[in-house]
Amino acid sequence: MAQPSPSYTVALHLEVPASQKAVTTLVDTASATGAIVNGVDVADTEGDTLIVDLTADTRDSVHRGELVKAVQTIDGVVVNNVGDSTFLAHVGGKIEIASKYPIRNRRDLARVYTPGVARVCKAIYDHPERARQLTIKKNTVAVVTDGTAVLGMGDIGPSAAMPVMEGKAVLFKQFGDVDAWPVALDTKDPEEIIAICKAIAPAYGGINLEDIAAPKCFDIEARLREELDIPVFHDDQHGTAIVTLAALINALRIVGKRIEDVRIVLSGVGAAGSAIAKLLMAHGATDIVGYGRTGALVATDTEGMNEHRRWLAENTNPRGVTGSLKEGLKGADVFIGVSSGNLLQPSDLSVMAKDAIVFAMANPTPEVDPIGAADYAAVVATGRSDYPNQINNVLAFPGLFRGLLDTGITNISTELLRAAATGIAGVISDDELSPVFIIPGAFDTRVAESVASAASVSDSPRFNGPKLTSCRTSAENNWSSGSCSTSCTRRRCSLSPARSKRTGSPSRRTRPADGRCAPAMVRSRVVLPEPLAPSNAILAPAGTSRSRSRSTSRPSKPATIPAATSLIASTTQLPT
Repeated sequence: MAQPSPSYTVALHLEVPASQKAVTTLVDTASATGAIVNGVDVADTEGDTLIVDLTADTRDSVHRGELVKAVQTIDGVVVNNVGDSTFLAHVGGKIEIASKYPIRNRRDLARVYTPGVARVCKAIYDHPERARQLTIKKNTVAVVTDGTAVLGMGDIGPSAAMPVMEGKAVLFKQFGDVDAWPVALDTKDPEEIIAICKAIAPAYGGINLEDIAAPKCFDIEARLREELDIPVFHDDQHGTAIVTLAALINALRIVGKRIEDVRIVLSGVGAAGSAIAKLLMAHGATDIVGYGRTGALVATDTEGMNEHRRWLAENTNPRGVTGSLKEGLKGADVFIGVSSGNLLQPSDLSVMAKDAIVFAMANPTPEVDPIGAADYAAVVATGRSDYPNQINNVLAFPGLFRGLLDTGITNISTELLRAAATGIAGVISDDELSPVFIIPGAFDTRVAESVASAASVSDSPRFNGPKLTSCRTSAENNWSSGSCSTSCTRRRCSLSPARSKRTGSPSRRTRPADGRCAPAMVRSRVVLPEPLAPSNAILAPAGTSRSRSRSTSRPSKPATIPAATSLIASTTQLPT
C-alpha cells in the first residue's frame, strides 16, 4: 500500500467545539484513517467555537475522501472547506519573469530600453555571437513538449502538460541557476516540432525536450542536434540514464560486483529504457536483457519493431533469453524497471542472484513493492521521494545544463553523459555509502556543482558562432581565429562563455540555504570593442558577481580570459 505523501496534503477548514477534548478527538480521528497529521492551527475563535485549519498527508484522493468523512462524524465538527495543497501550489502557475535591472528613473529607462538598447541591437547584428553575452541566451533553456508522454498519464496534450513543464523550470532555477521556460506545442507532427524549435532557438542557450512520446522523440532529438548550434537534451532519455548509471555504480560498490560481470534485466524499452541500455553498455555492461509488453527482446524476432527497438534487440541479450519478465529474473544480478507499477511480487525476486540490486523506478507506483523487495535484494531503489535511494532526474539536468551553458559545449556525447553519471556517484564518499544511501538526495548542494564540473571536461565541440548562410563583408569578419570572406557559410570566433575558476570545496550540506541550492555565480570578464565598450559591462544576474571590462579603449589584440568551471581552463577571445 502506498504511504501518505505531500503530493496529497489536504487542508481542512473546520469549526470545532472550544475544548481540549474536541481538538484531541479531531487529531485522533484523522490519524486513525492512516493520515499523517502535520498540524492543527487555530485561525479564530467565535464564542464556544474554534475555527481550525488541519493539514494532513494522505495516500491518494480516495484516502482524502475517507479522512473528510471521518472528521464529519465527530460531534460538533463542521467542515467548511476542503483544500488540496498541491493544487493550491499551482494556482496562477509556479514561475514568473523578474527583472534583473530596476528601472528607477529616465536614465535607467534609456539604458534598458530606447534609445540605448538600439546600440546593443546593432552590436549583435554586426557580430551575432555576442547574443550569448548581451541577451538571456547565455543562461536560458527552452523546455519543449507536445504533451504526448506526460509522466505515467501518456498523451494528455500540451495544456495539461504545462504543470510538469513549469515544475521543470523551477528545478532548473533552484538547482542549477538556469533560467528555463515552458514551450508547450499544440502539434504532434515531428517536422513541425523541429521547425518550431529551430525558429525559437535564437532566444535560448539550450533546448530540453520533455515528455515527447517514443519513437518520434529519438528522431526529433537527433535532427535538432544536427541542425542547431545549441545543446539539445531529451531528459526522459538521457537524464534517466545518467541517474540510473550513477546509482548502479554505487550499488555495485556495495555488493562488490563489476558491471562487466553482472546480468541486468531491464523492464521497459521505450525512450528511457533504450537510453539506459545504451549508457550502461557504454560503461561496460555486457549482459542486458530488455523486456517489453510481449516479453524479452531477442535478435531472432524483430518483425514489426521500429528501428530503435530493433537496435536494442540486435545489440542486447547475448544469451538469447526468451520468455516472460518473471522467467528472465532467474540468476539476474540487477533489475531496472522503467515501465509500470505492480508487475512483480516481492517473492518473484527470490530467483535472482545473491546480493541482487533492484531499481523499481516506475512512478507513482513501482514495479514491485520496495519494502517487500528488501527481503530479497541487497540494494533497493525507486523513483519516489518517500523511500530511500530515490533515483531522480533532478540530480542530472540542472547541473548538466549549468556545465553546458558555462563552457559552450554544443554536442552532448555519450562520454559526457558518463562523466555526469560518475560525477553524481562520486558525491558519495566511501564512508557515506550504504545500502540505503547509494545516490545523493535532491537537496545535496554538492550534486549540481559536481555534474557541471564533470560536463566541463568533455572534449565535445563548443559554441563556435551562430550558423549563418553568409557574411556581410570581409572587413567585419577578421576574427581572432583568422579572417573569412563573404563566401563563408559560418561565422567563427573562439567565443567560449565561461566562469572563472570556482574556489573551495563543495558544500556537503543537504539542505538549501535560504531556499536555494544553485551553484554560485562567479566573476568573468569581457572586453567589447569601441564604440561599444562600456566602462562597466554587467553580464551576471542580479544578486551575483558582476563582470567589468578591463579597459574602455579599443584593445590592440583580442582579450584572453581565463575561465570556466573547477575542472577546466579555457580562454575567451572576443573579436576586435
